[in-house]
Amino acid sequence: MAAEELKLPTCISCKSPIVPGEKGVNFPCPNCGEIIMWRCRRCRSIANPYKCPKCGFEGP
Repeated sequence: MAAEELKLPTCISCKSPIVPGEKGVNFPCPNCGEIIMWRCRRCRSIANPYKCPKCGFEGP
């Protein structure tokens, strides 16, 4: 039986994978609500900007 690959969520700001146990968050786009965005702890703490790939909403 082949091992299953674990697909980690990726930070919308820095594009790094968010590993289990990291204090990353996910939330729907505040504007369109259609995209679930993930942010890592570091990008949240430094207020790294992000952009929704669907509607273009930009946030801190």
